[in-house]
Amino acid sequence: MKTDFVSSGRSVSDMKAHLVLTTKCRRKAFTGEMLARLHEILSDLCQKWNCKLIEFNGEEDHIHLLFQYYPQMDLPKFVNNIKSVSSRRIRSEFAEHINAFYWKDVLWNESYFIASCGGVTVSVLRQYIENQNAPV
Repeated sequence: MKTDFVSSGRSVSDMKAHLVLTTKCRRKAFTGEMLARLHEILSDLCQKWNCKLIEFNGEEDHIHLLFQYYPQMDLPKFVNNIKSVSSRRIRSEFAEHINAFYWKDVLWNESYFIASCGGVTVSVLRQYIENQNAPV
């Protein structure tokens, strides 16, 4: 993978993070269509937050995002925005399906996993995310 540095003000950086969000109670709520829509929603949110979505995939009960961001980004606010906006839109657009799993206005587990990509190469992480068993 070609190194692509980003420049902002007085800094040049190459910061990437791997974010994993799980559904509330790890319910197997996602379909392939829902994952495709989540990809669109999250890609749009990344643009609004001035970061770049590198890779996205998921399974029935969780999603993975690999994104590049600027050092000044407030990651907890970004993650909370991703969770609230995507939850609201998915519950609205797929209400009948989601209501079979949740009776309250929830989608995501309160916790999340995020890690910088220093432990493995980005290409290995990208391959791992690409190989998720997405539902059909």
